[in-house]
Amino acid sequence: MKTRCYIFVVLFLVCAMLVASNVKVAYAGFENNISYKSAVLIDKNSGKVLFEQNSNEKVHIASVTKLMTILLTLEEIENNRLNLTDIVTVSENASGMGGSQVFLEANGEYKVAELLKSVIVASANDSSVALAEHIAGSETNFVRMMNQKANELNLVGTYYANCTGLPTPDGVSTAFDQAVVLSKVLNYEVYHKFSSIWLEDFVHPSGRTTQMANTNKLSRFYSGCVGGKTGSTNQAKYCLAVGAKRDKTELIAVVLGVENSKDRFQLASSLLNYGFENFTTTEIFNQESLKDVKIEVKGNNRQATLKAEKNYSVVHKVGEKVNYSINLNLPNKLTSVKENQIVGNAEIVIDGVVVERINILSCNTIDEFSVWDYVKEIVKN
Repeated sequence: MKTRCYIFVVLFLVCAMLVASNVKVAYAGFENNISYKSAVLIDKNSGKVLFEQNSNEKVHIASVTKLMTILLTLEEIENNRLNLTDIVTVSENASGMGGSQVFLEANGEYKVAELLKSVIVASANDSSVALAEHIAGSETNFVRMMNQKANELNLVGTYYANCTGLPTPDGVSTAFDQAVVLSKVLNYEVYHKFSSIWLEDFVHPSGRTTQMANTNKLSRFYSGCVGGKTGSTNQAKYCLAVGAKRDKTELIAVVLGVENSKDRFQLASSLLNYGFENFTTTEIFNQESLKDVKIEVKGNNRQATLKAEKNYSVVHKVGEKVNYSINLNLPNKLTSVKENQIVGNAEIVIDGVVVERINILSCNTIDEFSVWDYVKEIVKN
C-alpha cells in the first residue's frame, strides 16, 4: 500500500512539474495549449506587463541575441561613429560562421547597410560577426559592449556570450529582458525600413547573389507587425520577439522555448490578439495640452509659447476609466528665454501617484529687455 502511495505521489509531482514548466492553458484571459518555457506581453511605450509566464526565467534565446547586436549597431550610427555607407572588410573568422548566413566572401568589402540589413532580415551570423569586429575590433570586445548595454538597461537576467546566439552554455536571457531590447530597437526608422523586407537578393562583390527571406513570418502575415527577431537551436528550441502596432497601441510579445516554428508564430499572434482585444491606449498629455499656456517674459507684454518634450500615453483595459491629473510646474515670469530651453515640467499623476515628469520647453527665443528697450518703449508711447 505504501509503495503504491509513493508511486502515485511521484507521478503526480512529475506531471505537475511538466504542466507548470511547459504548458500554459489559461491566464488572465489568455488561453492556449502550446508548450513553451516563458512568455511575456508588454506595452511598448510604458513597459507595462499585460501578460507573463516565467518571464524572468533565465533561458537560452538563440538568435534573438542579435537584437542587441542590432541595437548597438544602430546606436553607433545614431552617434555618428558609424555610417550606413561605411565599408567593412570581412575577416576569415566572420565568413566562416555557420548556421544562418548570407555566405560573405572572406576579405570581401561590404557596406554597413548591406550587413545590417542581412542581420535584420535573414539573421545572418556572418554579417553579425563582421559588424561586431568592425565596430569593436573583435567579437570579444563587442560582446563586452553588449553586456555593458545590458547593465545600462537593467537586464538583470541577461548575459551575452557571443553576438550571434549560436549555442553556448553561458549565454542566457529572459523573455522580459528581450522585450525591453526590442522596444529600444523599434525606435529606429532604419530598422523599420529593413525589417519590412520580405524577399531580397544580397549581392556580393564578386557579383553572385544570395536570396534573403525574412525569418519573421509575422512581418507579412500579422496585421500591424512592425518588426521582430526569430531564433532556434536544439538548446533554445524556437524563440520569437515581435512587435505590432494598431491605432495608438503598440505591443511587444516574446515567446521562448517553443517546441516548433509554427507554434511560436501562433503563440505570439495569440498573445498580440489578446492584447489588442483587451487593452487600449489613451494619450493624456501632448502638444494640445499646452496650446493655451504661455509664460510672460518681462518687457512689453512678451510671451513664451511652450511645447512638451514628449507625449504621454497610458495603456489600460478596454472600458476602464483612467483616473489621472496633470500638474504644470511653470514660473510666472521670465526675464529671457532661449528656444528649446527647459522652463518647467508636467507631472503625470495616475491614481494619486506621480508616474512621469515631462520637461516643458520654450518654442521661441526672447532676449532680456534692456534699458534701451525701455527707453524706446517710452518714446514710442
